[in-house]
Amino acid sequence: MAPARPFLELTLGEWLEELAAARAVPGAGSALAFALSTAAAVVAMAARVSKESWENAGAAAAQAAALQARAAPLAQLDAYVYERALSAREGAAELRPEQRDWQIGQAFARAAEPPLEIARTAADVAELAAEVAASCEPRVRADAQAAAALAAGAARGAAALVAVNLTAVDNDPRVVEAGRLVEAAETAAGRARAAER
Repeated sequence: MAPARPFLELTLGEWLEELAAARAVPGAGSALAFALSTAAAVVAMAARVSKESWENAGAAAAQAAALQARAAPLAQLDAYVYERALSAREGAAELRPEQRDWQIGQAFARAAEPPLEIARTAADVAELAAEVAASCEPRVRADAQAAAALAAGAARGAAALVAVNLTAVDNDPRVVEAGRLVEAAETAAGRARAAER
């Protein structure tokens, strides 16, 4: 069971204790959302440090802040939806097999939505990080590059969660979309690595 306090109100130490507890929720999806929010914060920092030398730094910093605000609440949402899916699986034990399979399939299909949104946001963070890496102050370029790599990793992890939650659905377009988002994030991270002013 998730803590009574919202994740965003926990200290870092409290959050890590929650994540390490011997229960399924919170899990990887929540961790990915917070890692992604951290990556967006690093992109914002790199843009803000570069305001004196880069005309579009302010706009990039604002966009990064918006992505950070978009990613952070996904940690709580992922935990909530996944916990409901686990409860649905437990509650369906007494149903007829076809009813049970349908109910569980629906619950886990809903549980795939937050990781898919994490992957979408991760592709956007990686793209922005590549843009910042290409234009920021040289002293923070490695930070933007690291943020892009972190976003690409979050996209990859989120895509894996999407796929595992949708194992009951053949050829689900959300799995395909998640794969494309991973490719986009990794391509952006590659551009960030190659960036030089």
